[in-house]
Amino acid sequence: MNEIHIPVLLSQVVQYLQPSVGEKYLDLTAGYGGHADKILEVTQNYNGAVLNDRDQNAIDFLSAKYQKVKPKLIHGDFYNTALLLVEKKAKFDMILADFGVSSPQLDRAERGFSFAHDARLDMRMDETQALDAWEIVNKWNERKLAEIFVKYGEERKGRAEMLAREICLARPIDTTVQLAELIKRKSPHTHMHPATRIFQAIRIAVNDELGEIERTLALLPELLAPGGRVAVIAFHSLEDRLVKEWLKLESTQGMESRLRVLTKKPVVAEQTEIDNNPRARSAKLRAAERIS
Repeated sequence: MNEIHIPVLLSQVVQYLQPSVGEKYLDLTAGYGGHADKILEVTQNYNGAVLNDRDQNAIDFLSAKYQKVKPKLIHGDFYNTALLLVEKKAKFDMILADFGVSSPQLDRAERGFSFAHDARLDMRMDETQALDAWEIVNKWNERKLAEIFVKYGEERKGRAEMLAREICLARPIDTTVQLAELIKRKSPHTHMHPATRIFQAIRIAVNDELGEIERTLALLPELLAPGGRVAVIAFHSLEDRLVKEWLKLESTQGMESRLRVLTKKPVVAEQTEIDNNPRARSAKLRAAERIS
């Protein structure tokens, strides 16, 4: 089966998770199995592995990929899956949470994530949920749009308010290209496409990404066996800040600490990886170990 997604920081993930034969693995954002392949190749414990993703397309792919060996596949967002596993008192030797949008989601025009493709505004990681990007762009009021552009897109307040006003005046806006062109017309020329931050903000709002990350991180120590390792990959400063703060909280409580941090600073991709996979440029990996 052809690889349709290049996993980021693969060698670094393996380095910090340190898989051994027989160990149990949880991948909360399994995508198309790029990281899982390498981990399970070492552990050979397919029956003890849980691979989760909120995208049904990814689950369908994994189901076909692992026809002969049978890891447990779960279709769900990573918070509810983590919560379910905590309730079942499940324990794992390794946990990976890769919070990036997968390449197939970005590359498939009909998913409406990217202004590189003309498609209906969508951006839902889970296509069964009701809220999509079209509803945010066309139904949310000017104040609420400006708020998410500042909070999730890290836009300046004045620019966020201007763009929110222009979007409301231009409604209806149905496609990714329509929205991107509107933003471009109202923006100075920059090396980065001026719609990048706005699309990021809308995508985060559609999928409640930061809220879900924060809730999920709090559960991860409960899912780690003594000595278990966890690796988290973030793709922008808002995500990485949450991960950094969580690790600090969990590792600086003296006798009450549950984690020992393995990465003094975020691990980033080497230039050779970035050359082969430009999306690795913004990836940041942090890792920790469960204190027994």
